[in-house]
Amino acid sequence: MRPALDPRSYRSLFEPEGVVVAGASTHPGKFGFVSLHNILANGYRGRVYATNRDGATVLGVECLRSLEELPEGAADLLFVCTPKAANEELLRVAASKGIGAAFLTTAGYGESGEQGRLDETALVDLAEDLGILLVGPNGQGVVSTPASLCAQIVAPYPPAGGISVASQSGNFVSSFLNWSCATGVGISRAVSAGNAAATGVPDLLRFYARDPASSVALAYIEGIEDGRAVAEAFGEVASEMPLVVLKGGATPGGARAAASHTGSLASDDRTFDGMCAQTGATRAASVEEAFEAAATFATQPLPTGNRVVVMTTAGGWGVVTADALTRHRDLELVPLPEDLRAGIDELLPPRWSRNNPVDLAGGETRDTIPQVLELIASHPEVDAVIHLGLGIQSNQARMMREGGFFGSEGDDPHGIQRIVAYHERQDERFAAAAAEVSERTGKPVLSATELAVAFPDNAGPAAVRRAGRLCYPSADRAVTALGHLVRRAEHLRRRAG
Repeated sequence: MRPALDPRSYRSLFEPEGVVVAGASTHPGKFGFVSLHNILANGYRGRVYATNRDGATVLGVECLRSLEELPEGAADLLFVCTPKAANEELLRVAASKGIGAAFLTTAGYGESGEQGRLDETALVDLAEDLGILLVGPNGQGVVSTPASLCAQIVAPYPPAGGISVASQSGNFVSSFLNWSCATGVGISRAVSAGNAAATGVPDLLRFYARDPASSVALAYIEGIEDGRAVAEAFGEVASEMPLVVLKGGATPGGARAAASHTGSLASDDRTFDGMCAQTGATRAASVEEAFEAAATFATQPLPTGNRVVVMTTAGGWGVVTADALTRHRDLELVPLPEDLRAGIDELLPPRWSRNNPVDLAGGETRDTIPQVLELIASHPEVDAVIHLGLGIQSNQARMMREGGFFGSEGDDPHGIQRIVAYHERQDERFAAAAAEVSERTGKPVLSATELAVAFPDNAGPAAVRRAGRLCYPSADRAVTALGHLVRRAEHLRRRAG
């Protein structure tokens, strides 16, 4: 087992006061250009340096011809875009300059065969001797929104938030960041560990567990060399914060692909599944499920039980959601309590469903949806609510805006503009009400609509994002996410009890 590095080394990675890009390039298609561009373009507030053998100026940064020219103490993080042959000497010079962390994008190490594995081992040994936190090689980069740092060789840069990502695959870092941009649920830290030669996903997760800027950990892994060490790390992290794990190599075909991708050997999938259940980690089956589980942990309260009520503006959606809840082994579609039914009776006409799902059946008025949501979520026999139908009227409003009859400012010949504005205000109110009721009652209220994907600027989903919450693209996905919340709550209760 490798000795633990000084926690300050992780601060050099995530909160550097200065960054130096080794191997900066004037060619916009090269990693050495892209990484420097991304650091400069996304508001990093620290000192930025770069090296280039020709001493060229790249993006306004006058490059040093050698890392030797860097003033001592000027940078904490070295971002390496140089060939393998240069990297050992780079690390030696970096250590002499007080650099605490190095991220290597360079490929051709453990993933490339026997010689690559030998070179990787030598690099790891050298970094340990020098006291440098080594991340990579064959990695994509590091993002740290508390430091406005986007040191990576691809886009995007996400909104700030509490989810911290550790991944053996750079592509999945991109996937999670893309989902963050799409949903508005933000990221704190994100690292592509590449070959994870010296710093693996468990190491990063342990840092997140004690990092005040991280509230949820999200991991992608492909292979496990030391199952006991990974289980210990999962257990430590899951005891401090929600931990969501997506694993590649779950099938023989995936395992072969993982071996060629990062040189990883996949573990037995059933054993891994059991390890997650035992340690309290949340295992997801897809990238969408993984991000949505993490986003749910980051934005919704944990329920005290598994009793769910569905509120819908249309009956079919409620029926399908009832099916999904009934099939879910951890959730209960609770029979509507009699006093709750009586309370809703006072707000809706007699044609409403009078059962769970609560189908409003088109009987809602201006204030009905917030009032019914409040009644349902406040009831002591209800632990969570799934809210369906948000954005329907705003979708019609969109068509009215675009249909050629909308008129112009001061000219509304058909009276369309007033009703468009009304519909959009109402959906904004309904989205805000769902978040407010959830915060007031301490219970999850999950809003789901395909409009979150079809028309993300729809007033309903857009208001959910402004409230800092996830608008689920389907009821099924909301049910899955709620199941993860319930299991997490139950795990914590078992540990406490």
